[in-house]
Amino acid sequence: MINRVILVGRLTRDPELRYTPSGVAVANFTLAVNRPFTNQEGEREADFIQVIAWRKLGENVAEYLKKGRLAGVDGRLQTRSYEKNGRRVYVTEVVAESVQFLEPKGARTSEQAPNESPINDDPFADGGDPFASGDPI
Repeated sequence: MINRVILVGRLTRDPELRYTPSGVAVANFTLAVNRPFTNQEGEREADFIQVIAWRKLGENVAEYLKKGRLAGVDGRLQTRSYEKNGRRVYVTEVVAESVQFLEPKGARTSEQAPNESPINDDPFADGGDPFASGDPI
């Protein structure tokens, strides 16, 4: 069986870091992922996907990712349910196995002042080869 999810999107809020009673770190955040098409008004819609990151990965996410930052998540889909006020509540979420921070630390976010200049993180901007590092593809 295969259960694999790969997402790229922007955080809708700062990650929330908590610890289980046994001391295991867990971070929760939501990614807004654009759909690949526009609606009838010509606007792009997005899906808001809940993500969970456990242990050191969760601590790193909580420390380095903030609202509006671009992130890539590789993980698995998980469904669970619980009882609330006599009703069964179902939750679908992505359990992250890795999270990539896709913008440099100083990159412009939606919360920066409009007169601040954005950092150009286009690897092709100076004509350089982004694959010249020798890293395998």
